[in-house]
Amino acid sequence: MDSFDSVDAETILGGRSDWIDVDLALRLAEHPLEGVETEFPHWVGAVDSPEAFDRPSDRHPVFYGCYDWHSAVHSHWCLVRLLRLFDDHPDESRIREGIDERLTAENVERELERFEDDPTFEKPYGWAWLLRLAAELYLWDDPVADEWRTTLRPLESRIVDLVESEFLTDERPFRVGTHENTAFALAGVVDYALVTGDGDLAAAAGERARAFYLEDSDYPVEYEPLGWDFLSPALAEADLMRRVLDRREFADWFDGFLPDVRAEPYDAVLDPVAVEPDSDEGVEYHLIGLNLSRAWCLAGVADALADHRDAEALERSAERHARRGVRQAFTDDYAGAHWLSSFAVYLLTRDEGGIAPAESRA
Repeated sequence: MDSFDSVDAETILGGRSDWIDVDLALRLAEHPLEGVETEFPHWVGAVDSPEAFDRPSDRHPVFYGCYDWHSAVHSHWCLVRLLRLFDDHPDESRIREGIDERLTAENVERELERFEDDPTFEKPYGWAWLLRLAAELYLWDDPVADEWRTTLRPLESRIVDLVESEFLTDERPFRVGTHENTAFALAGVVDYALVTGDGDLAAAAGERARAFYLEDSDYPVEYEPLGWDFLSPALAEADLMRRVLDRREFADWFDGFLPDVRAEPYDAVLDPVAVEPDSDEGVEYHLIGLNLSRAWCLAGVADALADHRDAEALERSAERHARRGVRQAFTDDYAGAHWLSSFAVYLLTRDEGGIAPAESRA
């Protein structure tokens, strides 16, 4: 990714795909394409006995790859997004054939069974990514997208029902940097609702966001990262609130939340996390994901703040996070390879629809 260093900051942070060449488009698809078809290694959860073990492909015949269910889901999102954004993607045939083979009505029915047995399976992170996948299919004007979404719709509908009954009814948010993070998932719900025109769901998610976060102030950002984070609790929250508050409200809220990102202790959020992954400690790849997710949050918040005094500092920080994150994202170590490309695609194409849609930027 040495050539990435020559791309200017405005292009990197612009979130458009028109500058991405064939080589980078191939690189972005390489690991997701391999991962969705890779059943092992896999995290299968608790196994009570040999008789209780089912192969991942038996339990989850659509989303069995990429080590875990949520990574398989967002890798499918990544591949569908690449097909939508890049006409004649070099891997188009293989991507279409693979999804056609996995995404059948029978297989979706098997996926649904898991949610009958365990309604909280993959709450809320996997749910947010499933809704992003459905929204991406909604955005893509192609007959195959219509077919795939029709096939996926029973699972999509089930997840929407669970979001309404099991997530938007939560009494308190989880302010963590991993899968349980409430703000990141709420942002996914808001985006899905706006893309699909579900005004009631958008309103309910926005109301929950306000109830959870509107009174937050002086966020202790200096404590981040809290561990092996791949999300910033502070920035994920700000990235959510820019979706549900108008620009003036958001600027006022941000002034109380992080009063001055250029001064201590709030400037702690501006520096990318230094990480040198160790193959024996694969969880360190979370910190590469953290730099990528921080980059898209910082860039989005800077956009929302426009002429705010902190906007320039946030933009410069977003660039530093993006360069460090993308430079390290394309590892061949499966501990990172099974998921990091999706985060890179999210960052590099964040203004290509589906992510903080224009309707959410009042």
